[in-house]
Amino acid sequence: MMQSAKLEKPGFPVELSNLALHLALLLGSVFVLLPFLWMLSTSLKEPAADCIIPPRWIPSNFAWSNYTEATTVMPFGRFYLNSLVVAICVTLLQILTASLAAFAFARLRFQGRDAIFLLYLATLMIPFQVTMIPNFALVRFLGWFDSYKALILPPAFSAFSTFLLRQYFRGIPLELDEAARIDGASSFRIWWQIIMPLSRPALAALSIFTFLASWNDFLWPLVITNSLEMRTLPVGLSAFQGQFNVQWHLLMAGAVIALIPVLVVYVAAQKQFIQGITLAGMGGR
Repeated sequence: MMQSAKLEKPGFPVELSNLALHLALLLGSVFVLLPFLWMLSTSLKEPAADCIIPPRWIPSNFAWSNYTEATTVMPFGRFYLNSLVVAICVTLLQILTASLAAFAFARLRFQGRDAIFLLYLATLMIPFQVTMIPNFALVRFLGWFDSYKALILPPAFSAFSTFLLRQYFRGIPLELDEAARIDGASSFRIWWQIIMPLSRPALAALSIFTFLASWNDFLWPLVITNSLEMRTLPVGLSAFQGQFNVQWHLLMAGAVIALIPVLVVYVAAQKQFIQGITLAGMGGR
């Protein structure tokens, strides 16, 4: 009787609450998509129509030649290749280094392990702007300035990636390690044949985050490169912005082209991307 009384309490119907939730999400999605729609609209405008007041969302004449001009006025293909090489290499190296460090912190027992991990984790509180100058000086000392080594090796190590994988590795039963050691498996073999296959969801999510972060990175490639041949896409696109004027139509056309790999990665790995957002907050695992 009490349950039936509870069910008869006045309130909003479930269908109405779901409708309100979907309307709110739809409105939020529209606001999120507005910058991307404006970017696409500007990329198809003629130079004289960039700053017309009031602004026009749909151009009177679609200037498809903006995409051709954006890819020819600058070595756009080289920028694209550099971004692909750097993003792929940084992702692979960061997965390698972070998984090895996370395996040591999560599965091995040695004196001072937790203290070292806390010290390692404390580096997350240091902004990149603080370590940028020492990293730049070290790269210049090693003779790596304006090279792939400078673009790839410093970002190949990440405390956040180590933390995320360590938290996931701790959820894997230790009995698997003990059984493997009884059979004569080394720590490296346990990492490669047991831990890594069982951690594919976390590795996939981390790969997506690392690839997107490296693809969109602007500050470090700007500081560490000097020639057009070594610039990545974000730095190359900044060339359309001069001291006194900005070629908005070319800048937006290049940004649309640069967005294609990001969209492909997100659409192809949408499930892992959402799962990665969940994994990033599992500090109590």
